[in-house]
Amino acid sequence: MKIVFLDVASMGKDLDYGRFYDLGEVTMYDYTKEDEIAGRVADADVVVTNKMMINEKTVGDAASLKLVCVTATGTNNLDKEFLYRRGIEWRNVAGYSTETVAQHTFALLFWLIEKLPYYDEYVKSEKYVNDMQFTHFTNVFHEINGKTWGIIGLGEIGRRVAGLAKAFGCNVIYYSTSGKNHNPDYKEVDFDTLLRESDIISVHAPLNSDTEGLMDAEAFDKMKNTALFINVGRGPIVDEAALADAIEDGKIAGAGLDVLTKEPMAEDNPLRRIKDSVRLIITPHIAWAGVEARTRLMSIVADQIEEFSRQQ
Repeated sequence: MKIVFLDVASMGKDLDYGRFYDLGEVTMYDYTKEDEIAGRVADADVVVTNKMMINEKTVGDAASLKLVCVTATGTNNLDKEFLYRRGIEWRNVAGYSTETVAQHTFALLFWLIEKLPYYDEYVKSEKYVNDMQFTHFTNVFHEINGKTWGIIGLGEIGRRVAGLAKAFGCNVIYYSTSGKNHNPDYKEVDFDTLLRESDIISVHAPLNSDTEGLMDAEAFDKMKNTALFINVGRGPIVDEAALADAIEDGKIAGAGLDVLTKEPMAEDNPLRRIKDSVRLIITPHIAWAGVEARTRLMSIVADQIEEFSRQQ
């Protein structure tokens, strides 16, 4: 069995890939351009990829291809209709990153709510050396205890964040973007209510027709001007121009993002113009990528390939 990794650098070269070599002949590419895919998978039985587009154009001539493994939960890069017609099976991975994404959600929140960049700069700029008093809290901050935390998308990650928020004393409410997920442990509200009542809003929803562009100018207008917004879901859920305007105009207090509409960040992304780290923090899609999460991820993928090979 020939296994081809198209973009292994996006999963991390620091991991142990030994199990895959036990399963077959392995070829690993750090990165692959779209026009290189066809040549690289020509004689592959299994393709492992994170973000590469898998469709008739890219893998249509791969006569031996039997399985595509996506090293992520989202499968927007797969043409499933084509794969079905060709009899090519596919697998994705869910649940591997719950802990690390929940952790990163709180990392973004604490950065924003405690104004950490301001206080870090205050000390490192030597203002604290021989200061008049032992403390300095000019840029005031608040406890999250007692605050209302609104969650958009109460899936596995959303539920984990809800549980942690509750442990910190937050009043948790949520909005189901599909209208199908209901959880008696937390209060379900409509979208407008969540926007209006929340002190913190975090997005943990998938990208689909219900969520694309959900957080637009109208949505930010309905939020409290003291509210913080966090997106660790998918970039296109947010209208980035509207978010930039909301931050600059003081319609919300700040935002923490781990995902963008285009990744890597596009030159024309309107958020580039905001350099105030107290009000905006953007991380380069790392919430999922704790070492433990990536190790779980690749272990699951290896299990999938091993199980598939036994069935052949």
